[in-house]
This record gives sequence, C-alpha cells and structure tokens, in this order.
Amino acid sequence: MAERHKSKRVKFPKNKQRDFLFTAKNKLGITWSEFAEILKISQRNLSDWKQEKITLPLSTVKTICKKSGLAFPKNIQLLSPYWYTTKGASKGGLAVLKKYKIIGGDPQVRMKRWEEWWEKEGKFKKHPILDRFPIKKPPFSAKLAEFVGILLGDGGISQRQVSITLNRETDKGYIQFVKKMIKDLFGVSPGLYSHLKSKADAIVISRTELVEYLTQKLGLKIGNKVKQKIDIPKWIMRKKEYQIACLRGLVDTDGTTIIHRYKSKGRSYVYKKLGFTSRSFPLLKSVNCILTELKIKNRIAKDQYNIRVEAVPDVKKYFDLVGSSNPKHLKRYLSGL
Repeated sequence: MAERHKSKRVKFPKNKQRDFLFTAKNKLGITWSEFAEILKISQRNLSDWKQEKITLPLSTVKTICKKSGLAFPKNIQLLSPYWYTTKGASKGGLAVLKKYKIIGGDPQVRMKRWEEWWEKEGKFKKHPILDRFPIKKPPFSAKLAEFVGILLGDGGISQRQVSITLNRETDKGYIQFVKKMIKDLFGVSPGLYSHLKSKADAIVISRTELVEYLTQKLGLKIGNKVKQKIDIPKWIMRKKEYQIACLRGLVDTDGTTIIHRYKSKGRSYVYKKLGFTSRSFPLLKSVNCILTELKIKNRIAKDQYNIRVEAVPDVKKYFDLVGSSNPKHLKRYLSGL
C-alpha cells in the first residue's frame, strides 16, 4: 500500500475518469468485483473512483491500460503526491499524515467504523453511482437515421455503453464528425480511447439512458449484431429520406471505394467500384433494397456477405444521391476524376 500512496495522481476532465473505468471494465469482460480484485482495492474504493470523488493513482492508470489494452488517456493532469495537503490542511492533519503516511488516521479503525456504518445505514441508502445521467432524446430525423447507420456498421451496444470503433489514421476526419453528431443529437460529449495494439480508436458514451433510448425507442439491440441478425429499423425503412441517410452511415463505416485497374488490348483502364460488407444477411438485403429503389444497380456477391455497385454511372449516382460524410471515401472517389 505504501507504494500506491507515493504515486502521482491522475486528474481527468469531468466525467472522463468514469468513462475510462467503464471502458476498461467492458473490454476486460469482468464484473466490478473482479475489477476491484485485479486492482487490489476495495469495492468501495472503486465506487469512489467511478463517482470521481477520488483521483486515480498514476500506477493504477498504467495497470488498467496494460491489462485492458487501452491507450494512456489524453488531456489529463498529473498531480504530485499529497497535492491535497496544500489546500488548507491543518497542522493536526499533517501530523497524522506524518505518523501514518496516509490521511485520516489508522486505516483499520476507519474500516471497522465504515463496516459498522454500512450494516446500520449505508446499504439502505441510495447511492449516487446508480443515478442516471440524462441525455437529449431527439425525434426521428435524417441525422438520427445516419447515426443509426453508423452504429449498425462500426458500432456496438452493451448494457451501459455505446461505442463506435474507427481507424484513427484513415478515419481521422470522420471521427471528429461522429463526435460532433453525438453531441448535437444527445447533448453528450463522448470519450475517445485508442487501442494499443491496433490503429483503432473507440468513441465511447457511457449512458444507461442512451442505451435504453437506442434499444427501446429506435429498435437497436444489445450484444452481437451478427448473431441477432440485425437489420435497419422499420421507422427508417418507412421514409425515403431516412433510408438514404442510414445508407450513408452504413457505407461510410462498413463500405469501401474500390479502385479497379485492368488492361485490354495493351491499354490500361481504371474505374471506381463501391462495396459494402455485412455478416448480417437481413441488413445486407435491406441495403440491396434501398439501392434498387434508388435505381442504383447492385448485386449481392456469391459469398453472401458483400454488395457491389460496379457500373461507373451507378457509382456516380450513389455519390450524387446518397453522398458521404467520410472524407476518406470522398477523397478516394474524387481522385483522378
């Protein structure tokens, strides 16, 4: 324990320490009790961290990153050990700190008193960690339909979290677009976490109310998208404007602009194709239907996981009618045209 008290502390921006802990726990796929055990702390201590009552030791942040694969968080402030003693600490408090090397006296006495309080009062009280953080709940719109398309493509929903994983290099501009969209739609500033062993960045929103809104109001599902055979929600399929916006979100995440090169009679030719991939056949079929209704010729490949738009006029028609919010796709399509 002495080593932990010597560690510098990490001060996160508001709500980001909580997001960091929830993301790490979900990536590890463990319970809060198991998480506390891994970090060798009490569950109450972990609860205080989640409520952001206490800053995290630098050593603990490093341990969490190492075990979960998360990148070391950005936009943080490192505080010197015992930084809090400069904020009006009394002489008596400093004497206790010098004697016990911690604030608050003998930890065994404190623990005993806490256990007594917990049995008599604590476990019957409402705890702030269970409080819900509110979100905006927007009405149906084209922007909301596009967000649903993004989630169906590169997103995931757990019991308390929504995440969208993109390539930090090729999707750099698109990541900023998605973060702003989330802020505009739901009034929440998402966290951004980098995976250490890949080029993936995860946009994360830890809000139970958002999960319930997406699943109960918008028709999305928690868990594995392929096993649940996800599809475009019915409210989107009822309106052409929403269909187009959702298709844009889907292709911007799980689609690609293919540059096809070939030679014929000694001459070289280059043209662009459009591809979309999904392991959910209902979703693939819905994309096929929307493209067909837009009179954009397309085909489902033999492997049953891919849709191709191959004729030059149809690719052009897609970008004219549907367009793209992802600079990566626009740049690739416009290059050489």
